[in-house]
Amino acid sequence: MLALVTNDDGIGSPGLGVLARVAHAAGYDVVVAAPAEESSGASAALHGAEVDGRLVVEPRDLPGVPDGVRVLAVAADPALIAFSAAYGAFGDRPDVVLSGVNRGPNVGNAILHSGTVGAALSATALGIRSVAVSLDAAEPRHWETAELVAAHALAWFQGVDAGQRTLNINVPDVPAGELRGLRQAPLASFGAVHARIAPADEGSSTGSGDHDRDDQSVVLRYEGTERQTEPESDAGLLQAGWATATLLLAPYADTSLEVPPL
Repeated sequence: MLALVTNDDGIGSPGLGVLARVAHAAGYDVVVAAPAEESSGASAALHGAEVDGRLVVEPRDLPGVPDGVRVLAVAADPALIAFSAAYGAFGDRPDVVLSGVNRGPNVGNAILHSGTVGAALSATALGIRSVAVSLDAAEPRHWETAELVAAHALAWFQGVDAGQRTLNINVPDVPAGELRGLRQAPLASFGAVHARIAPADEGSSTGSGDHDRDDQSVVLRYEGTERQTEPESDAGLLQAGWATATLLLAPYADTSLEVPPL
């Protein structure tokens, strides 16, 4: 069994090592393939850079991954990485895609814009079981708590018939001993998501790897008020110290309302 680990924070994020360890401990062979540059807010975009018709891919070293795990920096958004993996771009077709651990929450209907969730949804749409994991801090300290929750979630998720569902996990940035537990939660009305904003003269966020230009970009956080006004939503429960689990179903065609023929 093969697990693909990706994210939208880029190849240098410690969250990749967290999910690589979770997958390895669960018995998977693991490959890490993540954007060479920050791709927050990419949603399910299929943007990438190519040379002679091939995605630009470079091997990297990444602290925290188990021995023998391949680590690849890819000049592409995370959804394109998941899409390409399904067709053998990085070896065998993965049995599961783990996306994250994202720096910052991905809650509420705002997950529509998340590159972390977009990668997972893209994998699910191609018939690959997928989990997105986020940690509720811009600069997390308690990666071990995310690792604990992600391992629990994967152990459950790999043993159920999930159909076309993606599992979205959010974890408060607290020590494991202070975590209240894990609860299934509905999406907040808006929620929270991060987006990368680049200078107007930047050629591409997934282009040549021009780090001088990329360093000029900023990551903005968009957040609603539901942490206070919707306490039983994923945003509200996360604020209260719970890890949250939400099953997402997309793409989904609703035939309950009939459109008149022309």
